[in-house]
Amino acid sequence: MLLEQIAQLTDRIKVLKARIAAMSNEAEMPRRLQTMPGVGPITALAVETFTPPMEQFRRGRDFAAWLGPVPRQHSTGGKQKLGKTSKMGQRDLRRLLVIGATAVIRWASRRGAPKGSWLARMLERKPIPVVAVALANKMARGIWAMLIRGESYRGPVLIGA
Repeated sequence: MLLEQIAQLTDRIKVLKARIAAMSNEAEMPRRLQTMPGVGPITALAVETFTPPMEQFRRGRDFAAWLGPVPRQHSTGGKQKLGKTSKMGQRDLRRLLVIGATAVIRWASRRGAPKGSWLARMLERKPIPVVAVALANKMARGIWAMLIRGESYRGPVLIGA
């Protein structure tokens, strides 16, 4: 009986995945967002659904702060003190971006990140979860830029990226 339930749920999941993929390929914005590594159909539709108009944010940093993968600030007297990542912001999108960033990191660790790239330097110095949140922050800024300019993803310049 349990195996039948698992089979039924697996079939329902397949149908829902196909429907989500079809919906994300129909609209222009989700299709454009999927050109960024780590952004799939679910994340692209979530960005379209949950985010306010991008013109509301003055720069990518503001959009990333709205999402929440940024460190808390405990600054005083011009001295900047950054703490742990805040849990404020849009939880669902933040989680999807961190999952996508983790997938990019996993791919880069298997295939090898380009020498001297931002990701390779970060993976040498920091633990993977910290790099995943930093990459999610970078992805959020890239999403803002893509949507403001109406462009598809352009890969980073590898020298000094």
